Amino acid sequence: MTRLSKLVLCSAVLLGAPTLAQNGTRPGDERRIQGLKLCWCPPGRFMMGSPPEEPGHRPDEVQVAVRITRGFWIGKFEVTQGDWKRIMGALPGPLTVELPEGDDLPVGNVNFAQAEAFCRKLTELARESGQLPAGWEFRLPTEAQWEYGCRAGTTTGTAFGDSLSRTQANFKGKPYNGGADEGPVLGVAAKVGSYPANAWGVHDMHGNTFEWCRDWYHQRLPGGDDPDLSSASSTTPLNRDGTTSRSRRGGAWTDDGWPCRSACRLRFEPERGYDHIGFRVVAVRR
Repeated sequence: MTRLSKLVLCSAVLLGAPTLAQNGTRPGDERRIQGLKLCWCPPGRFMMGSPPEEPGHRPDEVQVAVRITRGFWIGKFEVTQGDWKRIMGALPGPLTVELPEGDDLPVGNVNFAQAEAFCRKLTELARESGQLPAGWEFRLPTEAQWEYGCRAGTTTGTAFGDSLSRTQANFKGKPYNGGADEGPVLGVAAKVGSYPANAWGVHDMHGNTFEWCRDWYHQRLPGGDDPDLSSASSTTPLNRDGTTSRSRRGGAWTDDGWPCRSACRLRFEPERGYDHIGFRVVAVRR
């Protein structure tokens, strides 16, 4: 760290600005950086994917053991339109009837490259303010980080148990696995945080908008320590039209409850955007 960056960081601390200089002390501890709230995900182990008997289980969810060796901070909410305008300026794509303008609504119609550009700009601004120490960066979560943060220590089909109702997440159709057929059918995006948080304080990991992950989509989940397929483009399978895909997670307001499961993963071409696909950030040590 240069003498100037040390002075900036010390000034930020003296002025009471929050930083990521320390890890959280317990799961769900919060920080606020550049206007984005973050929740702490501690190091740990979990089974990624779903068992064959889980309702909705798909062939690309075969379970693997994963160890998260370093804790990380995950966005408490999906990145909002207000976040995007504050960090980047003009919204990345057009608004729709289902995703109208609103600073508390998730940003959508954002392709993979645009989401990564947001993370780079956020990193730059947070470093300039002294809130992000050297060696840390904002980026899209790997699939392992996303599922780990979604599960928040659970082993069930969702962070709320083995079912999901429309009182727990914003999805359009049939509740998952016997979940109560209650709650409004919005058919549109909801303000972030409108539904309950998981055990680590993170909202809308189920439903509202699908979220980009940094991994190239593979038909088999990676296991082991801190799996990351963000550079594995040469081994990702081709789509029918010869294109390749990144992974997206979480379900959306457009779907039934089953794609909202913790383990469910779908592919999408990184060059494309859609109003029901957004993202959330993680802050990690490189």
